[in-house]
Amino acid sequence: MISLIVISGRSGSGKSTALHVLEDMGYYCIDNLPASLLPPLLENLGQNAAISRISVSIDARNLPNDLLDFEKIIATVNAEKVRTQIIYLDSASASLVKRFSETRRKHPLSNNEVGLREAIELEREILEPIASVANLLVDTTNLTIHELRDRIKDRVGATGAEFSLLFESFAYKKGVPVDADIVFDLRCLPNPHWKPELRSLTGRDEAVKAYLASEVEVQKMYNDISLFLERWLPSFKSGNRSYMTVAIGCTGGQHRSVYFCEKLYEAFSKNWSNVHLRHREIVSPDKRSINDHN
Repeated sequence: MISLIVISGRSGSGKSTALHVLEDMGYYCIDNLPASLLPPLLENLGQNAAISRISVSIDARNLPNDLLDFEKIIATVNAEKVRTQIIYLDSASASLVKRFSETRRKHPLSNNEVGLREAIELEREILEPIASVANLLVDTTNLTIHELRDRIKDRVGATGAEFSLLFESFAYKKGVPVDADIVFDLRCLPNPHWKPELRSLTGRDEAVKAYLASEVEVQKMYNDISLFLERWLPSFKSGNRSYMTVAIGCTGGQHRSVYFCEKLYEAFSKNWSNVHLRHREIVSPDKRSINDHN
């Protein structure tokens, strides 16, 4: 069976980086493919036994009718011969504006009559037919280029066929991750932030772990979340889901959510083969941003 990964998203979101990662993983990659050419491409490449993994990038430079008919075009792909996954990358509009401003590159939809901000919002509307059917949404707003590369490698996996489970901690004051599938709110639990000796630490530090482990309500919440996921994740997997992001939030994204994600990651890694962990608010030492605009 052929493994097909379609990469799409707004300009500046990191599509070229994602495509390069897949190329390094052994995928036959094509950038900016007209969507209507996807079925004949697969038919042609399917005759080559040496090519079993294909990735194409489809963006707003496509013919308008091709994008409007994207779901119909994908439906024509033979599911018995081709396993299709659609990965849609996006970022906050303000972040995209900043990336274009830093590199001084022209947005593909901007011109003398359409400014940068207007072009970025227009692109969202144009690509909605792809975003609405995506298997995986990746928010690259706060990702460095290295973090995006790692995210693609981790989520796609070595074969592109494993169910991928991600536990992600976040701060509600900075917004819920747009790529979250299931969200749990921990703000009702005791907050280590109000303990002066714990404030500068995170949920990965032993002192914070000990404090939270001693709180009855914390353990009740953890048990409820763990039981819920144990009960329902197999159903999501059997429903042909390739990816699942479980986002766990607290006020600042430093203590409670980090503690829970660490514990869940450790617990579920014992029985699930492709489990990943990310703490959105814990700053990476590498601050270089994603600046490809393809």
